Amino acid sequence: MTTFAAQNSDAAMDNARHTALILSAGQAIVGAAAPICIALGAIAGSYLLGEDKSLATAPVAGYSIGVALGALPAAALMRAVGRRRGFVSGAFITAAGGIVAAFALSSVSFWLFALGLLTVGIGGSFVQQYRFAAADASPSIFKPKAISWVLAGGVFAAIVGPQLVIWTKDAFAPAVPFAGAFIGLVALSLIGAFLLNFLRLPPAKATAGIDHADEARPLSVILTQPTFMAGLLCAIGSYSMMSFVMTGAPLAMVDCGFSTDEATLGISWHVLAMFAPSFFTGRLIEKFGKVPIVLVGLLLLAGCSAVALAGIDLAHFWIALILLGIGWNFGFIGSTAIVSETYSDAEKGRVQGIHDFLLFGVVAFASLMSGQVLNELGWSAVVSIVFPVVIICGLALIAVTRLEKRRSSY
Repeated sequence: MTTFAAQNSDAAMDNARHTALILSAGQAIVGAAAPICIALGAIAGSYLLGEDKSLATAPVAGYSIGVALGALPAAALMRAVGRRRGFVSGAFITAAGGIVAAFALSSVSFWLFALGLLTVGIGGSFVQQYRFAAADASPSIFKPKAISWVLAGGVFAAIVGPQLVIWTKDAFAPAVPFAGAFIGLVALSLIGAFLLNFLRLPPAKATAGIDHADEARPLSVILTQPTFMAGLLCAIGSYSMMSFVMTGAPLAMVDCGFSTDEATLGISWHVLAMFAPSFFTGRLIEKFGKVPIVLVGLLLLAGCSAVALAGIDLAHFWIALILLGIGWNFGFIGSTAIVSETYSDAEKGRVQGIHDFLLFGVVAFASLMSGQVLNELGWSAVVSIVFPVVIICGLALIAVTRLEKRRSSY
């Protein structure tokens, strides 16, 4: 029996490694669609518009909307057909979005281009589930490493996507600028679909809240907890300000005379800074606590704005984007950890759905408004808006933390 159990354990570990490696590769390849859309979405949008460039960031907002709209249907599809088929379908959806975007550029159709990026965003909602699938397919001892492997794929996506943009964006220029990058996105997605087809995954687990609805508190009680509200506020503040500045940055760099390649490399550094700290953010939270890490993240976001206001050299843009990425990582992961302690397993399905709906709704709005503010008020106004948001989030978190300490002392 002992030998049989050991063999089963070895087989489970081998399957977990196999799964984590494929999902990591999928994250690096299919996940590269996100930095491609971020790097070129606003620039290509500006190219497709006339003299009024205020809606230039709408395609990037469309990508964020797609991620939000696709979250629940993606989960439902994977429950119905399994995660492997769901992930392959997500890669095909991403490819379809790339085709629509490339066709829109050839047709000089701004709103069709935005629809293409929205479709890519829907495909991206499947990518968001890779790390959870890797964890669910792993023995407890391997779960953290499996998640780290998938996150490592995100680091490579930050390199693959921008490099693809640099090497392919002018493939059909001057007739159809930027279309080559989206044709490249299609190729990446199809390669990803082929790799994901080799996954060996258990069925997706049903949402705990559905099975134990009688144990769940009313949604109004959960959402009005001061700790939940403060955590949600900081998560929204961190993510929306990151999106707000990031979306406008490529346009601002081009407006300051830098090339599209230089703007794309800036986004590459930014996305690397978003993912790379994830390997040790959890350990920092364990050592220093969630609230201090969130506050450090908010300070880094403010530091990004301070650097951006200090000048418009290329170094100012790149350093600001790196600080923006690290600040998002600390602020968002720490805030998510705070929120995760305010509900039970029986409640998480509904609460996470509301959380993500509110989060990505504001993020999409921030992406859209970035172009408006940049066009009307300039780059300095874009980065200056970060300061009041950071102050409000920080003060709310500190106030709630003190309130909870007083309650626990009684």
